[in-house]
Amino acid sequence: MVAKLKDMNFFSPDLQRYTEQHTSPESPLLKKLDRETNLKALYPKMISGHLQGRLLSMFSNMIRPHRILEIGTYTGYSAICLAEGLAPEGKIITIDINQELQEIVKSYLNEAQISEQVECILGDAMKVIPKLEGCFDLVYLDADKTNYSKYYDLIIDRVEVGGYILADNVLWYGKVLSNDLDKLDKETRAIKKFNKKVLEDPRVKNVLLPVRDGLMILRKTV
Repeated sequence: MVAKLKDMNFFSPDLQRYTEQHTSPESPLLKKLDRETNLKALYPKMISGHLQGRLLSMFSNMIRPHRILEIGTYTGYSAICLAEGLAPEGKIITIDINQELQEIVKSYLNEAQISEQVECILGDAMKVIPKLEGCFDLVYLDADKTNYSKYYDLIIDRVEVGGYILADNVLWYGKVLSNDLDKLDKETRAIKKFNKKVLEDPRVKNVLLPVRDGLMILRKTV
């Protein structure tokens, strides 16, 4: 069952096209970044893409955050989307360990004219986050799945009450449906642990959306 779920698409191709056709279009810059990511990056499906990118932009515009923390920059698509809702003088701190993609990231941040609002930190987020100062209104988690619960523990006390955490890939190709833990890969076990941890945390309210590979939305209430 799990093997079949690996290629799960929660929408049919036709329904996926319909949702994108009836969603505000991505900018020409984001389209160009999407194309370049598909040409140059090793795992281009990791990019947020049109539908999820517009969802990130919508959340950011609703919250109007002053400080955003992004864990997992990739090629910068999601950072550009999140920046669309930043409050005046707002700032994004985005962390990634992949040095090879930094040239693409910085090029597109410059082209989007947001390089002064976005601080790119190259390094291990587990080591970087404890050194950051201040709190955040919005955190976007889209890094290595095995450390999701550890990232959560690092950031939850740094999120303002009323602030939000968004976590990507929380359905992990549908493999979270399996309860045979001995046969699951370490990423699936980690995601299942994270989802359970969030659900049982009295400090937050959450909803898990079946958008692409699953998007968890958490609001800190205490």
